[in-house]
Amino acid sequence: MHFLDQAKIFIKSGDGGPGAVSFRREKYIEYGGPDGGNGGKGGDVIFEAVAGLNTLIDFRYTQHFKAKRGTPGAGRDRTGAGGPDLVIQVPIGTQILADDDERSLLADLTREGERIVFLRGGDGGRGNASYKTSTNRAPRQHGPGWPGEEMWVWLRLKLLADAGLVGLPNAGKSTFINAVTNAQAKVGAYAFTTLRPQLGVVSHKGHEFVVADIPGLIEGAAEGAGVGDRFLGHIERCRVLLHLVDANDTDVATSYRVVRDELEAYGADLIDKPVIVALNKVDTLDDELIAALSAELAEASGQPVMALSGASGAGIDAVLDKLLEAVGLPEPGADEADEEGADDWSPI
Repeated sequence: MHFLDQAKIFIKSGDGGPGAVSFRREKYIEYGGPDGGNGGKGGDVIFEAVAGLNTLIDFRYTQHFKAKRGTPGAGRDRTGAGGPDLVIQVPIGTQILADDDERSLLADLTREGERIVFLRGGDGGRGNASYKTSTNRAPRQHGPGWPGEEMWVWLRLKLLADAGLVGLPNAGKSTFINAVTNAQAKVGAYAFTTLRPQLGVVSHKGHEFVVADIPGLIEGAAEGAGVGDRFLGHIERCRVLLHLVDANDTDVATSYRVVRDELEAYGADLIDKPVIVALNKVDTLDDELIAALSAELAEASGQPVMALSGASGAGIDAVLDKLLEAVGLPEPGADEADEEGADDWSPI
């Protein structure tokens, strides 16, 4: 499945159905009269966040969405049927943006099953029965029905993850996510092996949390260098960042600062998120060199540095412990213990 995280679509709610012009014509009714019913309401355009989707690729091939109009009214005071609502299913984490220069945020769907009536269908027109008055006994006018609303909008997907992986290309992010989750990210000995975000679910000590791996950042990513910084939006919702630095880099402190500068240039408070700094690929080094590089990286980052190897598995459990603590998940069985304690409590 191809990954697409933004798309532009046209949406239109249904027009209201026209009212009817009709008169009673029963055989034994001396005086007839108007009996035209109202038209039906047009269908609404509804966005719904559903599980199981993690791409907007469907909107590349279908870009126009129009709800059906209401049915016209009929004689005998029959109101037309309303047009069916058009439900557009999108992945959880989808934002709906206006088609303007600022890309104004109109809606943000962050919970499974969340629904929003985005465009309301037009009301049906009045039938001639509703125009009858004491002085206008046989009205022939009717309402044509109100038009629906229409607009172009942008859909932007920001994946929902608890932890995000950042680092330079070839820092070992794909190897790490493959080692700790069920993801199958591509791994290669060249830059920009990862060209789209990857999600994986970590199972650790009775807990599960989601990790997002984004393409590597290089100096100038904010200006479009490499793959740019457009994928950083997928870690805006993360609670913690895991910053991986390749232990084989010429200057690990410079590698750390390059990525931090790009996070700061992007904005969205990414630079203020809690971060865990880890020296990766330490399986190729001896203990003395690992200690020296860790000290150098700790001085540059102001953070304690953890050593790990995604390839050999060394140090991974300790890093997952830190991530679990930063994500803030409750201890297994804590809810049940609280409930049992509540049952046993007594004021005596």
